[in-house]
Amino acid sequence: MKELFIKNFDHDLIFWYKKNGRDLPWRHTKNPYFIWISEIMLQQTQVDTVIDYYRRFIERFPTVNDLAAAGEDEVFKLWEGLGYYRRASNLMAAAKTIAKKYDGCFPADYDTILSLKGIGNYTASAVASIAFDIPKGVVDGNTLRIISRIYNRQDNIAKDKTKKEYQVVMDALIDRDHPSDFNQAMMDLGAMICTPKNPKCSCCPVSAYCEAHECHTEHILPVNIKPRTKNETELITAVIKYGDRYLMIKNREGLLKNLYGLIQYEVQSPAAFEDTFYENYGISVRLTAYGKLVRHVFTHRVWLMQGYLGVISENPEKIIAAHPEINLYTANELEKIAISTAHQKVMRLF
Repeated sequence: MKELFIKNFDHDLIFWYKKNGRDLPWRHTKNPYFIWISEIMLQQTQVDTVIDYYRRFIERFPTVNDLAAAGEDEVFKLWEGLGYYRRASNLMAAAKTIAKKYDGCFPADYDTILSLKGIGNYTASAVASIAFDIPKGVVDGNTLRIISRIYNRQDNIAKDKTKKEYQVVMDALIDRDHPSDFNQAMMDLGAMICTPKNPKCSCCPVSAYCEAHECHTEHILPVNIKPRTKNETELITAVIKYGDRYLMIKNREGLLKNLYGLIQYEVQSPAAFEDTFYENYGISVRLTAYGKLVRHVFTHRVWLMQGYLGVISENPEKIIAAHPEINLYTANELEKIAISTAHQKVMRLF
């Protein structure tokens, strides 16, 4: 990454954050204990829900030593309604470690924070950067999505390998003079602007640096295909349009034999789908929008279909002539052919 790019990106991002960042109670402190409590509560829980729990919790247990000395029943009662109670158990265990091993002083280096029970890379990075200004980038769903779009990357963010690579990117990109502001700005950018669906690119402070925005791929990124069990098949399934007509294929074999359906492939990215389609049919398709994951259960297997909308700009008559199982249909004509239930679910997305 070029130094000038990083400097300008950081400047514009933090400038936006200073004016538009969310006003949250844990952002008014550098106390690592308070920041740690907030980050644990925020795992799997919405921000608005956490605020009142956080305030009650730190009022009752204002220091690590107070939490370390607390009874389990009282802690769980204060946690009641937040769910994922293992988080509360880990908090108590880590508080006891800090009280005993570090004399009640929250450790001030990344590796030691990471060693505490219940703390992973994200939480350790958040506490280290926000409380101690250690330039360690946070990697979570928000930042994975932003990095994927900024660099127009189609590697699967569900894979540990990708997360490790993105950690390197975040550590290089982070503003070393303002790591706290940078990480919190990235969190807010993901929550408020660079959202999973319908990102607000026109309001984005860093859209000028975004390769996905330039290439019009922001609506199909990031690729997030999670590992599946043996009886589950992961597919990219596309509703493909040419003008006002839809491309359908009549299945000659398999689960959907004699039914009409959509084009789908067992591939790991939209780009791979586009390449496979071109290899099979000799014309280009462009996936332009992502719907969501559609799950369809057969008797002995499950299809997990990542639903996309695609367009072909070239007249497909030549592939229809070469592949009689494929044809174009208007919306009215679709009502007259037998379409698989699985693919009807995907079609309803668009």
